[in-house]
Amino acid sequence: MLEGYLDPAAVADVYRAYLFGAEAHEGQHRRSGEPYIHHPLEVAHLLAKMHMDSKSIMAAILHDVIEDTATAKEQLAAEFGEDVAELVDGVSKISQIKFSSKEDEQAENFRKMLLAMSRDIRVILIKLADRTHNMRTLGALPRAKQRAIARETLEIYAPIANRLGVRQWAHELEHLGFSTLYPMRYRVLQEAMRKRHGNRKAIVEKVRSAIVNQLEKEGLDAQVTGREKHLFSIYRKMREKSLSFEQVYDVYAFRIVVDKADTCYRVLGVIHNLYKPIPGRFKDYLAIPKANGYQSLHTVVFGPFGLSIEVQIRTEEMHHVSEVGVASHWLYKSGDDASAQVQQRALRWLKDLLDIQQKAGNPREFLEHLKVDLFPDEIYVFTPNGEIKKLPAGTTVVDFAYDVHSDVGNHCVGARVNHQMVPLRTQLRNGDHVEIITSELGRPNPSWLNYVMTSRARAHIRSYLKNQKHDESIMLGERLLDRALIDLGADRRSISDTQKSNLLEALKIESWNHLLVEIGLGTRVADVVARQLLPGASSGDDTQARKPVVAISGTEGVVVTYARCCRPIPGDPILGFLSAGRGIVVHTEDCRNVASFRKRPEKWIDVQWEKVVKGVFPVNVRVIVNNQRGVLASVASAIADMESNIDSVAIDDRDGQCTAMSFTIEVRDRSHLAKIMRRVRAQDSVMRIMRRKG
Repeated sequence: MLEGYLDPAAVADVYRAYLFGAEAHEGQHRRSGEPYIHHPLEVAHLLAKMHMDSKSIMAAILHDVIEDTATAKEQLAAEFGEDVAELVDGVSKISQIKFSSKEDEQAENFRKMLLAMSRDIRVILIKLADRTHNMRTLGALPRAKQRAIARETLEIYAPIANRLGVRQWAHELEHLGFSTLYPMRYRVLQEAMRKRHGNRKAIVEKVRSAIVNQLEKEGLDAQVTGREKHLFSIYRKMREKSLSFEQVYDVYAFRIVVDKADTCYRVLGVIHNLYKPIPGRFKDYLAIPKANGYQSLHTVVFGPFGLSIEVQIRTEEMHHVSEVGVASHWLYKSGDDASAQVQQRALRWLKDLLDIQQKAGNPREFLEHLKVDLFPDEIYVFTPNGEIKKLPAGTTVVDFAYDVHSDVGNHCVGARVNHQMVPLRTQLRNGDHVEIITSELGRPNPSWLNYVMTSRARAHIRSYLKNQKHDESIMLGERLLDRALIDLGADRRSISDTQKSNLLEALKIESWNHLLVEIGLGTRVADVVARQLLPGASSGDDTQARKPVVAISGTEGVVVTYARCCRPIPGDPILGFLSAGRGIVVHTEDCRNVASFRKRPEKWIDVQWEKVVKGVFPVNVRVIVNNQRGVLASVASAIADMESNIDSVAIDDRDGQCTAMSFTIEVRDRSHLAKIMRRVRAQDSVMRIMRRKG
């Protein structure tokens, strides 16, 4: 096989790698009992079918020698060159590091592998070939191990193969993973498919013949093949859309391969004249290829006997790319644009992954981002300049903003979709024109994590919030400690570096800033730390000691939060509660939950509003109105007239006479709230309005 596309010198190098690998694995056997070298040879054979270069084949033969034998990376580099050694190292697991859990180990292995992929994409092709052969020979392992490997394959490896366009391996990995993880479901679906195939075989052949005859009449030369859809894709469709097997109509699909792109559209016209198309089921991946480079026209039509049929139309070159994806760069070295574009898209995706892993706080978080990023469905939206952006289905305005640039995402405050102002949580649809509105004062909000879809947006938001939380925790911890020291008759300037060092050593904390962060987040009490710094200091009668007072300006962010139970606003008498990991949680003094917190006085801290408080604060109000037409609009208009936004509204019909409406509105302070309530109360239809707490 190798002699067919590699020169003799390259073939000799591959044979030399085989001799080295066979010697290194001498005496090792797989669970099935066969010599271990059989596995690397099968992996190399899979890559040779794709006409991969000699270094990839050599790395495939040697891919386990670093992990499973005494061979070092340096030895491989000296024997076969730096490229082969780097490929083998990229595929190898991290066996020298001890992890706290299997999940951490898996996450770090993927992180290392994807970093290696970003340097050389052949790493993942070798790894996918390795996983494909492992799945083929899974039967020798214990059942629990089989299930774990199959689950990992379906969650990570099959989607990566699909994302890179290597559909041959993606389909095989899905098939083997499905049959191993859910053997009963697999057998039931397989039997249902067998029965349907027997009943409809003649119909499918009739449809194929009709398509061929119609294309010949139009003078169009094409290859027409009919095929059954893959079992796993049918199962996934049944599960995602809650369908029974009988409700999955497009089980059969036809592929039409022609000579050039223009002919694809002519064939589409012939198909739509022959059978009626189903509205909304046509997709043009020729004009706008998928992220993995896949190109084809997709349409679903009503066939004979009420049978729904999917038809895919593509060129020969597109068909090659659709089967092997990024590997087409090696398989078809004809200088064609298609394989080069696929390679560029794959490298762009890997660059994004590299950016995401740098933002991720730990390997497990990165693995979560990776799984999110492997969603197959996509939408296409337009920037104000007409540029097309490919994003996952369910993407929101915030996802789009981060896809444009991280700075745009971090400072976005609003958006226009199709020239209409929309909330940031708005989900985008195919063909939307999106314009992001930014502001220097705009900052990521923790609530964005509840609705963003892309791993890129999620990673940037988390990274920003972590940094913001760290910086604000230091500032808050410093303020709390200053107050506590003043209460002891000292100040921060009077504390020597030696006193600080001794305390850090006693508490086993690496730096002063880390200590301030812990105070700011409420995991350490400032009073206690102050007394540890000044063990001999006293403030007199401990029971009468003043508590630290912290001024709240309204712009603290993630380290000072406002309790949702009572929603304090400027002007309210307030108390602060130190909550571990959250910093200060501010409550009103008359909040119902305050009573249960009174048992922990060491956690309470006196807080007060600054003289000038910036920002707006949500507050709950309940309005009882006469049940009449237009009352909601009139109340909402009165609130808007007083320069307040409505965050949410809920309506509860109490009886036929009156209705209770609950609003969450944004106010600047108690005075602003009082003006809004007076304006609403003045409406003829309003019987009563009150602020709600708890």
